[in-house]
Amino acid sequence: MNESDTRANYIDKFLEECGWKMEHIKREHYYTDGRKILGNKRGNAKKVDYLLKFKNVDLATLEAKALGKAPTEGLQQAIDYGTDLNVRFVYSSNGKKYYEFDISTGKGDYIERLPSPEELYNRVMANCNEVEEKLITQPFDIAGTNIPRYYQTIAVNKVLSAIADKEPRILLTLATGTGKTFIAYQIVYKLFQTRWNIEGTERRPKILFLADRNILADQAINTFNPFEKDLVKIDGEEIKKRNGVVPTNANIFFAIYQAIADRDNNKFLKSADSVQTKEEDLQKIGGYYKQYPADFFDAIIIDECHRGSANEEGSWRHILDYFSKAVHIGLTATPKRDDNVDTYTYFGKPVYEYSLKQGINDGFLTPYKVKRITTNIDEYIVDKGDKVVQGQHTKMVYNLDDFEKNIIIPARTELLAKTLLEHINTMDKTIVFCVDQQHALTLRDMINRHKTVTDPHYCVRITSDEGDIGRQLLERFQDNDKDIPVILTSSQMLTTGVDARNVRNIVLMRNINSVVEFKQIVGRGTRLFEGKDFFTIIDFTGASNRFYDSEWDGLPFDETENTSGRSGGGGNGGSDGDTGGGTPTPRPEKVEVQLANGRVLKVTNVQVRYIDSDGKPLSAKEFLEKIIGIIPTLYQTEEELRRNWANPDKREAILSKLEQEGFDKEQLDTLRGMLSARDCDIFDVLAHLSYSTEMLTRHSRVEIAQSDRFFDVFKNMKAKDFLRFILTRYELDDIDELKREKLGELIKLNNIGSPKEAADLFGGSEKLVEAFYKLQETIYKAS
Repeated sequence: MNESDTRANYIDKFLEECGWKMEHIKREHYYTDGRKILGNKRGNAKKVDYLLKFKNVDLATLEAKALGKAPTEGLQQAIDYGTDLNVRFVYSSNGKKYYEFDISTGKGDYIERLPSPEELYNRVMANCNEVEEKLITQPFDIAGTNIPRYYQTIAVNKVLSAIADKEPRILLTLATGTGKTFIAYQIVYKLFQTRWNIEGTERRPKILFLADRNILADQAINTFNPFEKDLVKIDGEEIKKRNGVVPTNANIFFAIYQAIADRDNNKFLKSADSVQTKEEDLQKIGGYYKQYPADFFDAIIIDECHRGSANEEGSWRHILDYFSKAVHIGLTATPKRDDNVDTYTYFGKPVYEYSLKQGINDGFLTPYKVKRITTNIDEYIVDKGDKVVQGQHTKMVYNLDDFEKNIIIPARTELLAKTLLEHINTMDKTIVFCVDQQHALTLRDMINRHKTVTDPHYCVRITSDEGDIGRQLLERFQDNDKDIPVILTSSQMLTTGVDARNVRNIVLMRNINSVVEFKQIVGRGTRLFEGKDFFTIIDFTGASNRFYDSEWDGLPFDETENTSGRSGGGGNGGSDGDTGGGTPTPRPEKVEVQLANGRVLKVTNVQVRYIDSDGKPLSAKEFLEKIIGIIPTLYQTEEELRRNWANPDKREAILSKLEQEGFDKEQLDTLRGMLSARDCDIFDVLAHLSYSTEMLTRHSRVEIAQSDRFFDVFKNMKAKDFLRFILTRYELDDIDELKREKLGELIKLNNIGSPKEAADLFGGSEKLVEAFYKLQETIYKAS
C-alpha cells in the first residue's frame, strides 16, 4: 500500500474518528511555490500532507508515510515544515501508529488517539489572553486575490500577539518584495473587525500610516483601498481644503512625515523622493501633527522605519515621541547592521523575520546572477599627454571610487555605456545607478548615442531634477504593458519605492560602501514577473564583492539619502544626490580629462557568478566542487551515465535533477566555459569531471557517428539523409535538438514531407522513433 492509499484507507478515517471534520483539514497543502529556475519552471514546492486548523488558527501538521514504513520516518520533515509554518505540534504516522512531537518543548511520544480540534486548540492557545485570542481567531480578509502566504500569516499574527501583550514598539523585518504593506493591511483589517483600541473600549481604532516618500504612501493607499471610506491622506491639498485644519473624520490616516512636520514647504509635499526635514526647521515651524491630541492614534505603522524613525536626532522621532501612547509598528527590509543599530535599539528584536534567501528558495522572489565587468581604465594614472579640460588634479592616481565623483573621463563613460548595451537584451527593463545626477545625465546621452532603438524615450534619466516629467516616465516604466522606457539612469532616487516587477538588469556604475544601500538596490530586481526566471546585477565597480553575509538575511533599504552628503555609494548629497530638497553640500570642482589620441579603451574581463541557494556567489572552484558533490546522486558509473544520456527521456531526468540543485542550462553553459569546452556536449563535461575522460567536441561525435555501421541498416536514402540532418542540427544547436518532442519540428525543417510520409520512410512511426533513439546511442558510443 503506497502513501496515498495509506492516507485514504487509514489516516483520513482516524482523523474523522478523532473529531476532525473536512473544514478543519487542508490536505496536500502547498505553502511555497518552489524556487524559480530557467525555462519558466519551478523547483520542488514544500507541502504538508495535512494541515490541521481550528477557529482560523493553524494548530498542527501531520506527515504520512506508507503502511509498512516506520511511523516516524517522516518526523524530521514534519518538524522542518512545522517550524516553517509556526505550528506547535507535528504528527507522523504510517496509518497504524501515530507519533506526536511538541516543537516548543522538543519532546515527542506515541499516542493512542489524536486530540480533537477543541482539545488541540486549547493546548495551543492556553497562554493567550482574551484580546490575543480575539485578534488571532479573527479571519483574514481573503476577498479576491488577498490570500496571505504562510509567512505573511505568521507576521500578522506575531504583531497581533505583541499588541495583545501591550508591547509599545513592534518590529517586522521582511525582504523587499515580500508584501510588507499587504501585511500591514491585514493587521489593520483584523484590528478593525475586532474593534481593538488602546483604551479597550468598543470603537474602531485610529491608525496612522507614516512613510517618508509620497510614492510609498500612495502605494500603501492603493493596498488599503477596501477601507476607502475610512481613510484620508494628510497633505497640503487636503489641509488647504479644510482651511488649515487637519482631517480627523477618518480611521486610517496616511502621511509622509515631511507633510505633517513642515506645514509651509511645498517642495516636501510634491517631491517623489524627499529628504529628512532639517531639525532647526522643524523646531521653528512646528508641524501639523501637533494639531492632533497626543492620544489621538491607537497605532502608528512606520514604513521603512530604519530611515530615521529610531534616530534620536531624526525628525520622525519627534512625531513618534509626541504620539508615544500609540503602539508603534515598524516595517523594514533591513536586518540588524552597524549602520541601522538605532532602529533595533528603538523597536527591539523583530517579532518575525523573513529573509531574501527564504524568499528566493520559497519561490516568492526572483533569483539573480552577477556579471562583473572590468576595463583597462578602472584605475587612472595622471598622464601629461592627456588634456585637462576643466579643474585640476588633486591626486596622481584615481580609482573606481573617484570616477564621476572627483574625475570625469568622457571616453570611459562612453565605453561603459556601449558595454552595457552589449550585455543586455535590447528590450529588457534596466535600472542604472550612477554617482550623481550629472553622471546619470551623461550616461543617458551616451546610451542614446549608441542605442539601436529609435524611440526617443528608450533611455531616460529619472532624478529629482526631472520633476513631473520624470515621474510620468517612471510610471510608464513601471507599467508592465508598456515597453518604453527600457533603461532608467538615476542615482539615489530609485533605490527604494520603485515597484517595477519586470526589471531584468540592475547596473552598478557607482561605488557602494553600505550593505544597507546595496541590498536595497538589489531589491529593485527581486519581484516576480511571468517569464522572468532571474535578473542580472551588472557590476562595473566591484560593489557586489563586498556584501555577501553568511546569513543573507534580507534586502535592506537605503538610509543614506540626506542633505549631509553622507552617502554609502558615491552620491553627492544635496541636489546632486537625487534627494529632491535641502541645501547642496559644496564640493570641489571635478577634473575632466580628455585622453590622448591613440589611447585604446576596452573591456578586459567579464565574469559571470551565480548565487547558490544560500545566497553565496560561487567562484569557479566552488562551482565545480558543488556540481561534483551532486554527481553521485545522478549516476554511479561512466557506463550508466552514457546509457542514460543516450536515452532522451532519461537524459531529461538527469537535467531536471541538475536544475533542482540549481544547475540550469545557463549554468551548465558556464561550466563548459570554465573547462574551455564550449563545443562539447554536457555529457563529456560530466564524464570528464567524474572519470577524467577525454572530452570530445560535438563535431567529433558527429564525424564518428556518420561513419558508423548504424546507417547501413537504412536502404532508403531519404531516411539516411534525415538522420544525418539531425546530426547536423545537434552539432550546431546542441542536445536540445535530440529531445523527443523535437522530432516533429525536425521533420518540418528537413522538408521531407508530412509526419506520416517521414514515418513511411522508416517503415512506420514506431520505427522512426526507434531510429531517432538508436541514432543517439550511436552519438554517445564514442569515448
